[in-house]
Amino acid sequence: MELKLTLNGRPVTDHIDPGLLLIDFLRNHGCYSVKRGCETSGCGLCTVLMDGRPILSCSMLAARAAGHSIHTLEGLQEEAADFAGFIADQGADQCGFCNPGFVMNTIALLRENPDPTDDEIRMFLAGNLCRCSGYDGQLRGIRNYLESRRKEHRA
Repeated sequence: MELKLTLNGRPVTDHIDPGLLLIDFLRNHGCYSVKRGCETSGCGLCTVLMDGRPILSCSMLAARAAGHSIHTLEGLQEEAADFAGFIADQGADQCGFCNPGFVMNTIALLRENPDPTDDEIRMFLAGNLCRCSGYDGQLRGIRNYLESRRKEHRA
């Protein structure tokens, strides 16, 4: 079947097997930030944005993305660079495997709510598993980023 969608701002047309998962389609198109972790939609490593909303690409058929806009970390490098360093400064990226999912969900959160509470951050990141660090480092990194942004706006 033919699939047409927008991937990281570029139109893509491809012929796919109707049973192809979106994660496999994305990796076949060079989006290696999209990781395969649990295969059960429970870890968040495969998170991408579809029309600006976070989805798990391992639990969605690629055909369902037809006509939609999909963004992976590869297409959001500039936006991600703004706060990824703050997460790293907190030691929250020990192995780095979970980072793309955390970054994608953080981008979605900050687009929806530019000044979230700690509970709102925790809720948004709840679907991301990190086996190395725990979640306090990510929370501190996001908090530090938000504080830095506030200081910039005051200056």
